[in-house]
Amino acid sequence: MQFNRDKPYNDLPLLPPATDLESKAILKLAIEANRNLAELKGVGALIPNQSILLRGIVIQEAKMSSEIENIVTTNDSLYQAMSQDSLKLDPHTKEVLSYESALWHGVEYIKKKPIGTNLFVELVEIIKSHKASIRSTPGTALKNSKGTVIYTPPAGESVIRDLLGNLEQFLHAESNLDPLIKMAVMHYQFEAIHPFSDGNGRTGRIMNILYLMSEKLLDLPVLYLSRYIIKHKNRYYQGLRDVTEKQHWEQWVLFNLAAVSETAKGTKEKVLAIKSLLEKTNSIVRTRLPKIYSKELVEAVFQLPYCKIKFLVDAGLGIRDTASLYLKELERIGVLKSEKVGREILYINQPLFDLLVS
Repeated sequence: MQFNRDKPYNDLPLLPPATDLESKAILKLAIEANRNLAELKGVGALIPNQSILLRGIVIQEAKMSSEIENIVTTNDSLYQAMSQDSLKLDPHTKEVLSYESALWHGVEYIKKKPIGTNLFVELVEIIKSHKASIRSTPGTALKNSKGTVIYTPPAGESVIRDLLGNLEQFLHAESNLDPLIKMAVMHYQFEAIHPFSDGNGRTGRIMNILYLMSEKLLDLPVLYLSRYIIKHKNRYYQGLRDVTEKQHWEQWVLFNLAAVSETAKGTKEKVLAIKSLLEKTNSIVRTRLPKIYSKELVEAVFQLPYCKIKFLVDAGLGIRDTASLYLKELERIGVLKSEKVGREILYINQPLFDLLVS
């Protein structure tokens, strides 16, 4: 059946696509992307305390992925919210932090169970902070900024579940297809199925990271493709439409491989810069504050760009008065900078903040 953007695309072709997914251009770029991804995986293992990498980098993916859906917040708002227990959050900051929670939920999920429909539902429920289910009511249509319908996804819960079942089979079937090519196919198909009323884009982008981890191409969820998508937003959406309307798979797969390759290189550089900053800060604190220096203290102020007394107490570095003294001493030698937010004093690791948001 010929595609009609005004009618539910219930005849969305099943996977695998009836086309060559291993053209010369695709295979060449897949080799490069896999090499860059392997190098990123390797440098991640060089960080002595890997939790230093995780929340700071993951929250950037959460921020960027949400920004694609016009859910915009500032880095200051995010990191301050992560540093304070009772801060009243604006709706956009809350949604970004919910995205982060969904990603961590997925990381734990794939350690025990395979990727599938149940995981999709659980992720979107966390992202949206309410119960969700596969779309069962008709009338969903995607429109451009002018209000013109550009795509009407499949309708009917049974149709959607069958398509998701086919997607699961594709992901878990024995195949010689490169996992990075599979990821690109998975991402298109999930977005084309559009199984939920809202949150499909963010769920699909979380799935990219989880799939790479499930295939052992990443140990940590530190590859955030959303920055690349924002940079090339028009190409991203045009690529989705070209697969739907013309079955132009090659350009879509090439776009996703380029995203992985470029992002892996950039993230590797960021990880190495964080490692270098950590080593430099260790040296400064060891030299200038030998009486209070410990590796654990320096690592504690690298967990997030914003630190507070409670973080040091929770890390077992001392009672409240001791922790307060440590932070004041780190500020005195220029490692941290204090800022009063509400009733609390937060201590900012400015060089780390600058690295994470660059």
